[in-house]
Amino acid sequence: MQSRAQSPAPSTAFNRYRHSLWLLTTRDLKVRYTTSFLGYFWSILDPLVMAAIYWVVFTQIFDRGANSPEQPYIVFLLTALLPWTWFNGTVSDATRAFTKEAKLIRSTKIPRTIWVARLVLSKGIEFIISIPVIIFFALVSLGTKDPAQLHWQVVFVPLAIVMQAALAYGVALIVAPLVVFFRDLERAVKLGLRFLFYASPIVYGLESVPAHLKPFIAVNPLSGILSLYRAAFFPAELNWLDVAVSAAFTVVILIVGFVVFRRTVPTVLKEI
Repeated sequence: MQSRAQSPAPSTAFNRYRHSLWLLTTRDLKVRYTTSFLGYFWSILDPLVMAAIYWVVFTQIFDRGANSPEQPYIVFLLTALLPWTWFNGTVSDATRAFTKEAKLIRSTKIPRTIWVARLVLSKGIEFIISIPVIIFFALVSLGTKDPAQLHWQVVFVPLAIVMQAALAYGVALIVAPLVVFFRDLERAVKLGLRFLFYASPIVYGLESVPAHLKPFIAVNPLSGILSLYRAAFFPAELNWLDVAVSAAFTVVILIVGFVVFRRTVPTVLKEI
């Protein structure tokens, strides 16, 4: 008697799904860049324009003092603005994760979580390739009276990347399926991200936050993560309590994301 066909080994399934994730990610990047003239530069143009605006406002109009610990301010901005662009882009795209490619999602058998994970990975790759922008402005600042100095805390950047990827993935797992049922949630997410931008230490630092507001900023899971990025050039911004709070919130959001996604995805497949 012939034995029943056995399911693929876990390692084989993992390799197949990993390959699917990479194919979807590279497809997104190719579609985004091969159809535009500027290509890669679009991924850094938006944060660069925003950084230029804030640099003019805070250093030229409001005349942020040279004695401020946030100098050079352009480097200070970019060390948080570029990570924010990754998070913002992932969550924004997650609102269309199921509705944009409904037919393809229904017709494939790969885990639906991969359709969300590809957003985190593709935006994460864009973030990684934008890091030379920070290096460029840091080198330019060497000829000024407030040069950017790289500190040993740069070793914490990989930790920040892992934490941010997990946080963005958790939020995207919650947003992606719920938008299918509540279409107004897409606009609500955009408003929430706009509020979160100013509630996060991006255009300002943790050191400049008034004492009575620090507890509110600390519960923002992005605060500790951004402090890990900034510590590479501004060690005073690193607060391990905020990092611990961010890590705790990230774990909770990731767990909630998986629970919400698992319970809603069968219904989502019927709705799209």
